[in-house]
Amino acid sequence: MKRKTKRLWIVLGAMICFALAITLILSAFSNNLVYFKAPSQLINHPTAKGTTIRLGGMVVANSLHYSHHDQTPTAEFKVTDGQAAIEVHYTGILPDLFREGQSVIAIGSLDQNNIFTANEVLAKHDETYMPKEVAEALQKSGKWDPKFGPPPDADTWDHMVKPKQ
Repeated sequence: MKRKTKRLWIVLGAMICFALAITLILSAFSNNLVYFKAPSQLINHPTAKGTTIRLGGMVVANSLHYSHHDQTPTAEFKVTDGQAAIEVHYTGILPDLFREGQSVIAIGSLDQNNIFTANEVLAKHDETYMPKEVAEALQKSGKWDPKFGPPPDADTWDHMVKPKQ
């Protein structure tokens, strides 16, 4: 084989290996991506059942209910972005800073009854914090603008949800 032909085969083999590595890396990333959705986005554009997503919004006032299932604490509450609300079920201990009227991000999936089953619940860490995605969803829906002050009071969130038809 000529020297030029050997070099061509080496370069071609290296390119194939590089393409294979990039394909494997991208497929691993796509399997681990968790998208953020606000309740109105999730209702208007539902994901496939069982797909893991991050649901963000505000906990609706007077929607939190505790129970026990096999000696494990269970919480049921609603999360809203001001346009729609989704019921969330979480089995486990909620974070200490979890409260009604506060922003929250729940990681989990939507079941066949359109109930969001959370595997993890993340709560804010001080009174001025709001997750970036939640703030953007509230601004996009026109329910809150930070230049006009803090987010709406917890008591108003259950009145901001559109009634079911």
